[in-house]
Order: sequence, then structure tokens, then C-alpha cells
Amino acid sequence: MIPLLLILIPLLGGLINFFLKEEKTAKGWALLISLATLAASLAGIAQSGTLSFDAAWLPTLGSSFALSADGMAKMLTLLTAVSFPVIFIATNKNNYKNTSAFYALMLLSQAGLMGVFLSADCLLFYFFWELALIPVYFLCSIWGGERRIAVTFKFFIYTFIGSLLMLGGILYLYFLTPDHSFALKSFYHLHISAKEQNFVFWLFFIAFAIKMPVFPFHTWQPDAYEQSPTAVTMVLSAVMVKMGIYAVVRWLIPIFPEATAHFDNLVMVLAIIGMIYASLIAIRQDDLKRLIAYSSIAHIGLMCAAIFAQNKVGLEGVMIQMFNHGVNVLGLWIVADAIEQQLGTRKFSELGGLAQKAPGLAILLVILAFANIALPLTNAFVGEFLMFNAVFQHNIWMAVFAGTSIILAAVYTLNMVQKVFYGNTVPSTEHAIEAGSNTRAMLIVLVIVIIVLGVYPKPMIDLTNDTVSTILAAR
Repeated sequence: MIPLLLILIPLLGGLINFFLKEEKTAKGWALLISLATLAASLAGIAQSGTLSFDAAWLPTLGSSFALSADGMAKMLTLLTAVSFPVIFIATNKNNYKNTSAFYALMLLSQAGLMGVFLSADCLLFYFFWELALIPVYFLCSIWGGERRIAVTFKFFIYTFIGSLLMLGGILYLYFLTPDHSFALKSFYHLHISAKEQNFVFWLFFIAFAIKMPVFPFHTWQPDAYEQSPTAVTMVLSAVMVKMGIYAVVRWLIPIFPEATAHFDNLVMVLAIIGMIYASLIAIRQDDLKRLIAYSSIAHIGLMCAAIFAQNKVGLEGVMIQMFNHGVNVLGLWIVADAIEQQLGTRKFSELGGLAQKAPGLAILLVILAFANIALPLTNAFVGEFLMFNAVFQHNIWMAVFAGTSIILAAVYTLNMVQKVFYGNTVPSTEHAIEAGSNTRAMLIVLVIVIIVLGVYPKPMIDLTNDTVSTILAAR
């Protein structure tokens, strides 16, 4: 029943939010619903084994409302459940016109994300894939920046093409199943020729690569992150990109093992090119939002490369890092939002010396920066170590080139910290003050998670074991 609650709570809460007219009421209701979702997620984590729910949905088409929460799904639903209340509290002072609609769409997006991570039926998976995206189109196009219409249209075209390709692949596999079923287990047991796999593989991979995004399907992301409201950008970066990574692990690798082995080097090369390319561009950025966007592309590229290295160590690292990257990038976005809301700028060239005015925020950012470059004793270290280990086992030269991103990440991250928080104050920061108590409280929560999981990552590793075994067995 818990998997169903994780979808129903934000779905019904979001629909109710459309009818709440007062701003404070709409914000309070959204926060209450997000906390209720978090409570349900924690209850699911507390239960051992895989949680499931199955009900009739479209029996004539061979599709059921089948939900399943194994270790990986529990981890990602927890990330989703944690992210939304943190976002709502940290951005509480942000004013949005038509507040009730804004928070309603945010909750509907959360319901869609939960459905993606829990679906054990491919048609249901596709339904929630679209449900997660549709609210984001409206959130970006209504509440975004000056270039929001052009950027949202670009985002729509990318994701629409990807969705059509994936739908074509789903229907192709559906007609190959003996009993015409959309069930995940039916797709896992298909016997598809290598030639067919090599074709259908790309229908799915392009859709997932757009969502991650992986080079060269990444060009929508920096603009979308820059022009979206920061709360929406946090959802896109911390949670929504995980849809693509999750889908590759859950659907692509087990269903197309021969195609995965055939194209593994090609995909890994693209991912590593993306890592280096995004890191070099991040070094040249003067905008805090765009730097975090390109940093995210680099981190996602490593996850993609580790998946296609095709070994247990890599899959464990990817699953752990999906959660840890979400926590870390969420913290960075909160800092970026706090700076922009107070000072009205995100440009490094217009910032400096903030540590003198907001020492508490500076300390928290430094810890987030250390996590972003995977310093030992931070949460990202374990996942990145496992992923680089997997790439190294697959091909030493790929590991060498991928490893350069570690140096580049340190360059652009520490450069950002130095330019924004240290040195002399400038006119725009002369009268800056400490970040609000809500912002600092949420950053402290995230920093505690970073340190605890960096020192003691065993619970996360244990949570992934059953999923890794299932994925490898399905192949």
C-alpha cells in the first residue's frame, strides 16, 4: 500500500491546491502534503524487502497498475520525498503569481516522479513519465525568466521527440511478448535477436539520454536551468534527471543485454566527452546557475559511463550517487537562490566578499563544494570511487580521461567559492546579510546528510544490493 500512497498523496494534494486561493494557505498545504509524502517514504524504507502493489488498470491491453519498490526505487522515492519539503521551506519567501497553481503543479510533478520510480508496468511507466514532465512545461513557461517561452519550447521539442521514440520502442516490445503484456517481467524474459536489440536499443536510449542529459543531447539543460524558477530548477536537477539514469538501469540494461555490450564503448566515450566538455565550459562561466548546470552534466556523464562499464561495482556506485548527487546539487541551488533573492544577481563578476557578511552561509557552501568534488568523508566520495573503479576495470584509458574531470571539478567549484564568498566586498555585497533561518536550516539538514553518508555509507550500499542482483540476473 505504501507505493500507492507515495503517488496518491502528492497527486490528490496537488489537485486540492488548485482551489486554495490564499498564498499562505497554498504554501502551507503544499508543505504539509510534501511532509506526509516524506513520512510515507520513510515508512517504506523501514520495511525490509520489496514493497509492491498491483491492481487492474487496462486488462484488455495487458497493462496493470503495478508498482514495486525495491532498494533503488526506495532510495529514489526517498530523494524525491526529501527534496520537495526542503525546496518549499528554503524558497518560502519567493513570491510567485498565482501561488496555488504553482504549488499544485509542483506536487503533480512529484506524483509523476514517484510513479516513474515505482512502475513495474511499461505502459504505466510511460504514463508517469509524461505526468512528471507536463507540469514542468507550465511551471517553466509561466513562471520562468525573460527567455522562458523559447527555452520551454526547446525543452518540449527534445522531450517530445524522446517520448515518441520510447513509445515506439515500448509498442514494439509489447507485440513481441507472447501474451501481449506491458509487465516489466514480460519484457525481461523476451528473447530478442541481436539485430532487433541494436535497433530498439536506440529508441529507448535517446529518450533516456535526453532526460539525463548526456552529450550530445544536453543542449536544452543549461538554458532550462537558467530560465526556470529556482524551485523548478531544483526539481529538474536534483530529481528529474534521475529519471533517465534510473530508466537505463531498470529497463535498458536488462532488456537489451547484447545491444548494451555492443554499444557500451560508444556510449561511454560520449559520456566522457560530455564530462570533460561540460567541466571546461563550467570553468568559463560567470553565472552561478549555469555553472551548477554544467557541473550536473559532468556528474551525470560519469554515472552513464559507469552503468555501461557493466559490472556490479559500477551499478552500486551509480545507485548510491543518484541519491547523493541529488542532495549535493539541491544544496548548491539553495545557496544560489539565497544569493539571487537577496542581491539580485548571479554573476561572479558582480559578487565577492560574502563570507564577511554571511559567514554561516559561507561555511555551509564550503562543505557543499567539498561534496561536489567528492572529497573523502563526504557522501559523494564513495559513489564516485565505485564508479571510477568500474570504468577503470572496463578500460584504463577511459578511466584516465574520465579522471581529468576530478581536477576540472575542483577548479570550477573552488573558483566559484573564492569569487563569490572571499576577497573584498563589492558594491552589490556591501550591505548583504546572513541568509534567512529557513534557508540555513535546510542547508544544515543537507550538510548533516552529506557528512553522515560520507562517514557511514553502509546503509545505502545495503539498500542497493537486491536491485543490483536483480538487474544482473535479468541480463
